[in-house]
Amino acid sequence: MSKADRPFDIVVYGATGYTGRLVAEYLTEHYADRDDAPVWAMAGRSAEKLAEIRDLVGAPTDTPLVVANADDPASLKAMCEQARVVLTTVGPYTLYGEPLVAACVEAGTDYCDLSGEPAWMYQMIEKYGDAAKASGARICFSSGFDSVPFDLGVLMLQKEAKARFGKPATRVKGRVRGMQGGPSGGTVASMKETMKAVAKEPKLIKVLQSSFGLTEGFVGPKQPSGMIPEYDKDLGKWAAPFIMATINTKNVHRTNFLLGHPYGEDFVYDEMMLTSAGEMGEKAAKAIGDMMANPFGAKPPAPGEGPTKEERENGFYDVVFIGETSDGDKLNYGVKGRYDPGYGSTSRMIAETAIALNHSDAPGGIGTPGSFVGEALVDRLEENAEISFAVED
Repeated sequence: MSKADRPFDIVVYGATGYTGRLVAEYLTEHYADRDDAPVWAMAGRSAEKLAEIRDLVGAPTDTPLVVANADDPASLKAMCEQARVVLTTVGPYTLYGEPLVAACVEAGTDYCDLSGEPAWMYQMIEKYGDAAKASGARICFSSGFDSVPFDLGVLMLQKEAKARFGKPATRVKGRVRGMQGGPSGGTVASMKETMKAVAKEPKLIKVLQSSFGLTEGFVGPKQPSGMIPEYDKDLGKWAAPFIMATINTKNVHRTNFLLGHPYGEDFVYDEMMLTSAGEMGEKAAKAIGDMMANPFGAKPPAPGEGPTKEERENGFYDVVFIGETSDGDKLNYGVKGRYDPGYGSTSRMIAETAIALNHSDAPGGIGTPGSFVGEALVDRLEENAEISFAVED
């Protein structure tokens, strides 16, 4: 069956999990009775559980249910051959992701996930990158809070810099000004599995350590570590290490790499979290730096656990990107999102990424939201997901 003739625009794989349910809920509520609603199906290991979640989120009773399991390659193949895009929330991807990537690549089916696992991503690029280009499958990693706001925030800042100054910003600082919402259980599990993978294959240490770990042989200039608290003169506040920087910086550099270095080959980027000015800000920044040794505390959330609806709706994030060109021209660009970043906003981001992929004409391969759907996704997120992208004069 040709891709155009497949029955489903999107299959939500992992719809019975915590985040997968939120994606199904979002598609149900936000796209009900809309002319541009995607045709979508729910997929998971149990038809009974899928039906239960379908009823729980209020999806129509005729919403298709697809039984598929990472342990059953034939079921994954059948699922991928029915879909134009498979959206997967089934992680850690180090444990469960490769069979689905392989099935999507073989079927020429687009794919998006929530992976923040650079070691696994490196392995998938090495193993399936050429095959994805050949089949036309667009394999889009990191389609949630890591790393959409950061990947697209830099993309949009650079567009504005070129419009204003005629050249990109060679130096960009990503600074989280505020955020409410803790890490997901999936994020914690993913980090643990990444450490296990590195222990088995020590060459992956270099992938984790380098901001250019996902740029397939390209290495740019030395990058700031972002791990030492510092006073940010541009913003008049102390800055502390930001836990998502390890994956976000790699994806930002990969987007630049895949697009042919529109930010320049000498592009420098880092991310940190702002505290406040003065002695109190310094103490807070150093405390966060110390906490990075055990960022999730004694009782981290388990996969499948998450905040209440009220907690999700009360969450938010506010990120500013400070860009400077080689001539010293400066530009600030802000990205702000409603809902907690790890669940409420992430479920909207990955859903809109899947829809944008469905309309994309980008060539196949393994890429990023910025390289595959870029501004089209920015437009969708502003229109549908209560995420704003704007220059700050």
